[in-house]
Amino acid sequence: MPEFCLVEKADHIMTVRINRPERLNALHPPGNAELGEVFDDFAADDDMWVAIITGEGRGFSAGNDLRYQAEGGERVPMPRGFGGLSSRFDLLKPVIAAVNGVSMGGGFEIALACDLIIASDRAVFALPEPKVGLAALAGGMNRLPRQIGVKRALGMILTGRHVPAEEGYQLGFVNEVVPHDQLMERTLEWAKMITACAPLSIRASKDVVYKSLDMASLQESMERHYDSVTAMSTSEDFIEGPKAFSEKRPPQWKGK
Repeated sequence: MPEFCLVEKADHIMTVRINRPERLNALHPPGNAELGEVFDDFAADDDMWVAIITGEGRGFSAGNDLRYQAEGGERVPMPRGFGGLSSRFDLLKPVIAAVNGVSMGGGFEIALACDLIIASDRAVFALPEPKVGLAALAGGMNRLPRQIGVKRALGMILTGRHVPAEEGYQLGFVNEVVPHDQLMERTLEWAKMITACAPLSIRASKDVVYKSLDMASLQESMERHYDSVTAMSTSEDFIEGPKAFSEKRPPQWKGK
């Protein structure tokens, strides 16, 4: 059983709650390594189509557990990066961050590594590492400019300032801001909208979007071969979708 997070699986959705509320869900290397294993399991589980990550208590994640680091805590490998997500580049299944409070440093980098961010109206985001002599090396400096543009990103990165949820929405890295007590309900609605679609179509869509961003040429991105698209177009669901539409019934997706 996981020690630093809580995991639930139901209706093709895996929900992960970072469970270190006494430290605002700040993560240490053992916690990051454990989350890496949790998301390895998600990637391998054919019955899981969407993941949600959130935090227990008042915070999403306050980032790196500096106290643990200062106390000389054990260093363990975490090949999948912060939260088991920031260095994971091969996950085609979508992940949604349900940000329930403080999302700072590595905590914000976890959210940026997710495909959607649904934020409580109490959520606050920042990359404050320069204030303690560090830098956002778990993808924050790389992902944020790609998601909201260089000038807006540097406005956060170079100041370490705190950005409330509504401003995050205006800047473009938050998909929706909801009342705090409706956060998980609304995030589940987003997840269910995704699971109503064919899972291999969702994975192909995510794959093509991210790989296209790495290409300068639109033509190259459209003419490139994608294994995920081949998997979609040779699947049983590729037949089931049009068949269900013509028969005026809900499709029965198999994910294969």
